[in-house]
Amino acid sequence: MPIEFTHVPGKTHAADAGSAVPFFYDFVETATKLSLIEDSGFQRIVVDDPAGLLTNMDIAARALDRTSSLEVVLTHWAGVIAPAVAARQLAALDARSGGRLSLRMLSEPLDDDDAETRPVGHTVVWQRIDEYLVLLKRLWSNDRPFDHEGAFYSIKGGYVPRKGPHGVDVTIRMGGQSGTALRVAGRHADVFELAPGSLDEIRQLMERARSAAAEHGRAGKLRFALPVRIRAEGAASTAGHKAVELSGPPAQIALSLLPYAALGISEFMIVGIDRPREIASIGREAIALLRNSLARREAEVPQPGAFASRAGSDIHAAR
Repeated sequence: MPIEFTHVPGKTHAADAGSAVPFFYDFVETATKLSLIEDSGFQRIVVDDPAGLLTNMDIAARALDRTSSLEVVLTHWAGVIAPAVAARQLAALDARSGGRLSLRMLSEPLDDDDAETRPVGHTVVWQRIDEYLVLLKRLWSNDRPFDHEGAFYSIKGGYVPRKGPHGVDVTIRMGGQSGTALRVAGRHADVFELAPGSLDEIRQLMERARSAAAEHGRAGKLRFALPVRIRAEGAASTAGHKAVELSGPPAQIALSLLPYAALGISEFMIVGIDRPREIASIGREAIALLRNSLARREAEVPQPGAFASRAGSDIHAAR
C-alpha cells in the first residue's frame, strides 16, 4: 500500500525577529518552501490560516499557482459563505489547479444569527455540514438548475456552469469521534483524519469510521490519515496538540511510523517542520526510509507476525 505524506504548516520565526508568524505570512519565502516541500517527497499541503476561510481560498490559489504537483488541502467550514457561492469558487479553484484541490471540512459552532433561530449544539453543527456537502456535490454535478429548501439552506435556481475537472469527485476530508460526526463522515468523507491515541484506540476509531461508511456502501472507499507531530530532540512535549508525537533521528521516526502503517493508515500529516532544514531532513530521509522499507515488505511473501520483528532490520537496511 503506497504511503503518502502531507505537510501541515504551523508557525515559523521571522528572520528579523524572534516572533512566530504563520507559515504563509511572507509568500516570497513561502514559495521557496513550497518548492522544497514538493521536491522532498510530500504529496500535499494543508492550508489552514487563522485569518479564516476567505484568506484560505486566496492562499490556496497562490499555492496552486506556485506548484505543479502538490495537492492543496483547503480547510473549509460550512456556514461562512452560501453553498452556491462556495461551489462556484471551489470549482474555479479546482479548474485552476488542474484537479489538485481537496476540501477539508471542519466543524465550528453556528454563529450568533443562527443561534437566535435554532438551538446550537454538536448535532446541529454536523447536520448543517451534512446539508452543505450534499448541496456542494449536487451543484458540482447537476446539468440543470434546481431549487432546494432545507433546514439550513435555501437555493433557487442553483447551478454552477463551469464545473471543475473533478466535478462531484473533489476529495473530501473529515474527522471526528462522536457517533454524529462519524455518520456524516461515513456519508461524505474520502479521507478520514484520525484523532491521536494509542495504536489500539486508533484501530478502534478506524473500525468505527469504516462501519459508518459501510452504511452508505463506501467502506472500501475510505482512506485514513494520521496527524504526526515531529518534535525536536530535547524539546518539551506539546500534549495539547492533536497529533501523535515523535522525535529523534530520521531512521527512528520512520521506524516509529511502521506500526501505524500496518494498521492500514495510508497518509501521515506531518506537523512541526516549517524550517527548510527540517523539511528537507524529514522529506529526504524519514519519508524515503519508510517508503523503501514498506516497498521491500510488499515485495516479499508476508509471514504471520513478521511485521514487528523485521521492522528494525528494515530501517537499518534502508539507511
